[in-house]
Amino acid sequence: MAFDTISLSALSNPLNIVLFLVLLLLVREFQASETNLQLPAHPPEPIVLKRYTPQTLLPYTGEKSNPILVSILNRVYDVSRGAQFYGPGGPYSSFAGRDASRCLAKVSFADDLLADPSGPIDKLEDLDGDEWQTLRDWATQFEFKYDHVGFLVENGEDLDA
Repeated sequence: MAFDTISLSALSNPLNIVLFLVLLLLVREFQASETNLQLPAHPPEPIVLKRYTPQTLLPYTGEKSNPILVSILNRVYDVSRGAQFYGPGGPYSSFAGRDASRCLAKVSFADDLLADPSGPIDKLEDLDGDEWQTLRDWATQFEFKYDHVGFLVENGEDLDA
């Protein structure tokens, strides 16, 4: 008898009815979202990190079915999912297949800031504190947004090491 009195008084309060309906909707939504979760058909292939020299990086511009690779701080990233930016005709296309560290540090698109691919890797020794911070910010963005696929090493170094 006491249970009937409690349930009737609970249902007589409109706020309790609204809260009960919200709770039911939340439970239903949670159950629906659990059933919609689908695992991929197969896990993605693991990325095997490769070594690139400035010269071997050059072809990776998104042309001729090649992926688009960009190096920052001697780490090479596959930026193909950002082809509208780094691919042919994109605003950052001059960075494709190159070490873009100095340009990104100086927030510049000037081609003369790109190191000569036949020369040594730019050591960036003359960057000031603000430029280093800008470059680190770019590197962090690339690390989270794009796949790290390798390392930039000096021309002439063994790529299989």
